Amino acid sequence: MILILAEKPSAKRNFAKALDGTSGTHGGSQYKICALRGHVMGLLPPDKQVPAEQSEAMQKWSLEGLPWDLGQFAWKKGVLKGCSDVISELKRELAGVDEVCIATDVDPSGEGELLAWEALEKCGWHGKTSRMYFTDEAPASVQKAFKGRKMLGAMEEDGDFVKAHVRERWDLASMQFVRAATCIARDHGFHTVVREGRLKSVMVKLTGDQLEVYNGYVKKPFFEARFRDENGNVFARTYEDGDEWRFDSAEKVDLAALHESAVVEDSRAKKHTAPGKLLDLAGLSGILARRGHKPADVLACYQKMYEDQVVSYPRTEDKQITPEQFNELLPLVDRICAVVGVDPDICSHRTARKTHVKEGGAHGANRPGPNVPAALAALDAYGKCARDIYVVLAKNYLSMLAEDYEYELVKAHVADFPEFTGSTQIPLSRGFKAIFDSDASQEEAQEGAEKENTAEFGKTATPFCFEGANKRPQKPTMKWLTKRLEKYNVGTGATRTSTLAEITKDEDRALMREKKGTLSLTDCGAVSYKLLGGCQIASPEATERLFNQMEAVGRFELDANDVVNSVTDMVVHDIEVMKKNGEKLGSLGPVGSKVVGKCPRCGADVIDRGSKAKTCSCSSNKGKRDKCGKWVQTEGCGFEIWKSVAGKKLTAAQLGKLLEGGTTGKISGFKSKTGKEFSAKLKLAADKSGKVEFVFDEKGKRK
Repeated sequence: MILILAEKPSAKRNFAKALDGTSGTHGGSQYKICALRGHVMGLLPPDKQVPAEQSEAMQKWSLEGLPWDLGQFAWKKGVLKGCSDVISELKRELAGVDEVCIATDVDPSGEGELLAWEALEKCGWHGKTSRMYFTDEAPASVQKAFKGRKMLGAMEEDGDFVKAHVRERWDLASMQFVRAATCIARDHGFHTVVREGRLKSVMVKLTGDQLEVYNGYVKKPFFEARFRDENGNVFARTYEDGDEWRFDSAEKVDLAALHESAVVEDSRAKKHTAPGKLLDLAGLSGILARRGHKPADVLACYQKMYEDQVVSYPRTEDKQITPEQFNELLPLVDRICAVVGVDPDICSHRTARKTHVKEGGAHGANRPGPNVPAALAALDAYGKCARDIYVVLAKNYLSMLAEDYEYELVKAHVADFPEFTGSTQIPLSRGFKAIFDSDASQEEAQEGAEKENTAEFGKTATPFCFEGANKRPQKPTMKWLTKRLEKYNVGTGATRTSTLAEITKDEDRALMREKKGTLSLTDCGAVSYKLLGGCQIASPEATERLFNQMEAVGRFELDANDVVNSVTDMVVHDIEVMKKNGEKLGSLGPVGSKVVGKCPRCGADVIDRGSKAKTCSCSSNKGKRDKCGKWVQTEGCGFEIWKSVAGKKLTAAQLGKLLEGGTTGKISGFKSKTGKEFSAKLKLAADKSGKVEFVFDEKGKRK
């Protein structure tokens, strides 16, 4: 009897469809199917990993306890909350089984192996184990994978498991960066949890750097002589630093030495451009963000569509598809065209392109699945962004089946002034651009960029004064960030999308905001960015190196412990850098805070530092933690006022009124020590201590 271990119930259902039941016989082998619910085991918190006498110290968030001595870690795991029944069921199903076939998702990260092996280890399984490698959960793929399952050795001999195992431990150890950044931020008056990590910190640093150059842009206009023909094409000289014919004002441009002249064509050549690459999930998410779809929504919706085989596997790292995958979708092309409104006659290149179809790979690039919907309306059950996901993904795939974009590249110059040259592209055949242009979809308009010529050259050109400016740096967007991460080969498309979804949710702790694809830093993100300058955890090169080391561990080329322990040197380095960077946090002002009024003691702003702060305090107040972790004020007047009085939370307007020295209107909802509700006005005590006094009506009675 073979126990097929699926990753989740939806996969179990798809396997049952493919093999004709949750149990039975297929290809002469008796089987039954059991499902996990993703990860059912996880590493225990740091204080549970160390000897009992060190547990209390490990719970304290203090720089004194960093770096951790990972040699003391037991790396113990526990059953995740709500998963005990899954483990119990797996134990029962393992009874009398001759072989376990791991059929979890085939992730590039090895996550599927990790979650399967850790559950089997918990259940005490040490028997014969095999692995199903499938590109998707379609019946043909599942049947082929079951028939061709590969035998595995022991858990420690499975390279995919070892790779994921190292990453899991490294990530737990990387919690030190969160503690370090948070402690240093709090030492400088910023009461927030600063979430650092091996990918999120890179994203914050790249985005913050780009925001600085974007916001620091100073427009520098320039003026020069150019020619323009009757069709609007422009002829210009090639500028090099030091050339004296470019000026800072229009008055300095002398057009008197120039005159109207004939246009001379120099060359005309036919050119063609092949369709752009297939999108990964990050590229898809970047396009959809411009339409208002959040990364988290795209991920969740795409996963549901995949489980019904409407789209391909989400967490792929492949950039091409295999010939087999190409041939699988070929008979479905006309149906896909009908759903997304593409003329099937445009898809005339129905042979595999070498640029897009190659041997090797696993799941293949993101694309439509074998289950073609009858109409776009049928996708609404998956979520609000399902239609857009399918249309973009399908058109991107179909563009591969269209002909190349063809155009003529024409070059010309001005007859009497040959140093003025120009070129133009004359479209001959739109080809794939009639469906979708993945390269153009990834490009973004840049302020200061000059327009290109797009028409046939005219017969004559006339001089004019051209006004240009230096290009403004690109505003950080999801598309821009994806390209930067791709440059360093950091994470898969799905990993980038899920990480971005994580750091843009939960406003109090979010590091970035995403609005229709445009990225900015939150107040917490601004603190993180200031601390990260020069830190290895935020270096894309260091992160790429770490990813490569984890892959090498999976090939048994590096020792797993060496890679895990590498976090210690990084923590030591980055703490010292963060301490120095912490001195720069003062330039941020009252980050994460709302001004509610002026301080009655010193006149500075009184600020609300967030939902977790019980008081509003003077912005002049500064402090740090002592060796015992106790907060000690080092600067400022010390004024603070409670945000709640007698069980009643005060509004910003009421607090502002108190700080002005006035009396609030009557406020209801106060509670006495006996629990009785009453109403009263409030005023600030005359001693400016921050205490408030109740003001009752003339009779002195509580209302």
